Amino acid sequence: MEKITKILAPTDLSEQSRVGVRHAMELAKVLGAEVTVYHVISQGELMHYHHEIYQGRDQEELRPLRHPLETYTKALTEYMRSFSDLTSQVKVKERVEMGVPVSNIVNLAENEKVNLIVISTHGRTGLSHMLVGSVTEKVVRLARCPVLSVHPGTDGAAP
Repeated sequence: MEKITKILAPTDLSEQSRVGVRHAMELAKVLGAEVTVYHVISQGELMHYHHEIYQGRDQEELRPLRHPLETYTKALTEYMRSFSDLTSQVKVKERVEMGVPVSNIVNLAENEKVNLIVISTHGRTGLSHMLVGSVTEKVVRLARCPVLSVHPGTDGAAP
């Protein structure tokens, strides 16, 4: 097994994904690895973003206040504040891109020679899982490096 030096921690900026990010950072601390916390802005998020900006504005004001990348980069920075107990002990990179989450995650892992992806599950079941699918499940299936799938019911500490 190769030494783990680069960990990718994808996040959708939800509370559930905090568990995966915390696991990634705890592992990086123990292993001396670096972590890239990565958010992919999906088409659905862009639609929601534009709806929120334009809602309640008249036609003269219909222009974005900020570019989505700027908005989500700031959101990721804010999200990362809850990990301040670890950020001084671990080399962390924050990255935001637009695209298709599964494809972007798998491609970034390969291009950056990531040794491990640590990603949260959302625990969807039944019809919701069938309709939405699982980004985690697809990443596990398509990634060339090992993937650690973390259920949000765990305590957030590394094993």
